[in-house]
Amino acid sequence: MGRRARTLDTVRILVVDAFTDRPFGGNPAGVCLLDRPVTDEWMQSVAAELKHSETAFVEPVEGDEAARATPAVDYRLRWFTPEVEVDLCGHATLATAHVLFERGEAGPIRFSTRSGVLAVTRDRTGIVGMDFPALPPEAAPVPDGLVAALGATPTWTGRSRFDVLAVVESETVVRELAPDVVALAAVEARGVIVSARADDGSPYDFVSRFFAPAVGVAEDPVTGSAHCVLGPYWAKELGRPDGTTLTGAQLSARGGTVGVTMRGDRLELAGRARTVLEGELRLS
Repeated sequence: MGRRARTLDTVRILVVDAFTDRPFGGNPAGVCLLDRPVTDEWMQSVAAELKHSETAFVEPVEGDEAARATPAVDYRLRWFTPEVEVDLCGHATLATAHVLFERGEAGPIRFSTRSGVLAVTRDRTGIVGMDFPALPPEAAPVPDGLVAALGATPTWTGRSRFDVLAVVESETVVRELAPDVVALAAVEARGVIVSARADDGSPYDFVSRFFAPAVGVAEDPVTGSAHCVLGPYWAKELGRPDGTTLTGAQLSARGGTVGVTMRGDRLELAGRARTVLEGELRLS
């Protein structure tokens, strides 16, 4: 008799391109659909193996735990870079919601996260909207070493809960940046957002790039959480009232767009996503 085949212990894992309507654009995120408890060390190892800027781990909240949750939640959601767990990630949340909607969730989906409960919906056209905290930056001195590391002099600098925001004089400056990412890693922040008003005639309101070598991401292709900072800043600068949608373009090599609608101390981030890979991840 032949050797009996061993049943492998696996979970589903996907790669989803977020903030784009085409495969291989936007920002790729790993999405791991958990149906059992796993360790933090295992999640960090998976994120390091995949090497995406973030990998999301999502697990249903059910039974008594769901009944006790206030406000109500449907899933726990955590995000890991290849090096650390982070408190907030937009593109991996969009990717996760996209996967769940594709699997039949009606929405809204309410995620329990390190940044509170995040509610996500999808409209009839497939655009996913995410209720996120607004993180307006406060004016701050230029951090030591930032100008040399960027190779550009900001016209304004500020800090949010996580990041430094450096506003520069033009879209061209943002597009042509070639920063020293090793030097940027010494800036005391999760990451550095560089932004400018979009050129006249552009379909966008503002442009940006995001560098986070301190947490293992040299340049992030499209960064939802950075738009929690950019939305409040540019809404004020451009004189846009609450309820008005601004569109930001992130000018990385892959590129992507993020819709931002201010709603007081919250905002909605909106975008599309495409699944490009699905498979099984072995637990043992």
